[in-house]
Amino acid sequence: MRFTEFKKSEYIAHPHLLLLGHPVSHSVSPIMHNTAAEHYGLDLQYFAIDLQPNEFNDIASHFNRETFNGTNITVPYKEMLMDYVDEIEPLAKEIGAINTIFKRDNKLVATNTDIYGFLKPLEPMDDELFGMRAIIFGTGGASKAIVAGLVEIGLEELFLVSRSPARNSGFEKYDNVKVIGYDQWTAYSDETSLFVNTTPLGMEPNIDASPVRDNEKEFLSGKICYDIVYKPKETKFLRLASEVEATTLGGLDMLVYQGSESFKKWTGKPFPIEKVKAKLNEYIHE
Repeated sequence: MRFTEFKKSEYIAHPHLLLLGHPVSHSVSPIMHNTAAEHYGLDLQYFAIDLQPNEFNDIASHFNRETFNGTNITVPYKEMLMDYVDEIEPLAKEIGAINTIFKRDNKLVATNTDIYGFLKPLEPMDDELFGMRAIIFGTGGASKAIVAGLVEIGLEELFLVSRSPARNSGFEKYDNVKVIGYDQWTAYSDETSLFVNTTPLGMEPNIDASPVRDNEKEFLSGKICYDIVYKPKETKFLRLASEVEATTLGGLDMLVYQGSESFKKWTGKPFPIEKVKAKLNEYIHE
């Protein structure tokens, strides 16, 4: 739904949460958060809004409506919407990207729950990752949280792969982070323990796309390969990794865990994680 449509709908008069991004038609966040709201019997509904850049002024004024309870933010607005809040929590400020806005003491507060969501599925592997190297495909808003998270758990070297490495900035504060091109990453693969895809490559409907080419899959052999795309459950990147006996992690758990922290910020209630996972697994079959 476009924001212009939402403004004209009856939903605007009732308590609501939003997902703001472009595009958002693929998102299962409404299923996830509406399941959680129903679990508690809350008078609260979550909508995915395809926000256009020329609607920023309208959305800023909408944030002050009494019926607006908060929002998630996805690509490409995780950095742009930082200017539309009263306060940014320290971790989100350090990352330079936000994914959640909530209300506190009549103020709009921004935070980032992506770090928690990303790290939670990696917890069983923390020991084997400490002091090691990771290669991260993509340099967008999601990658900023992931870099911060991997630094937090003690990875020694991080290489971010970009189509325009010379134009990328925002990672200079890290001594152990370097931005490289797609023609370079294979040279660093031998000593790499973890590969992460933060790009939309492989997301529905473009399921045949991958940051790794078919003839490069051998470089993933025996590694941990993590794709933050959750639909489909097995992206082409993860399929290539499985073919060379890599350990694979999909993006659904990250989505659920980052959502759990957002829901807690909005409602003060713990997320019914198992119930939400069961509902999402009904919806996402492959």
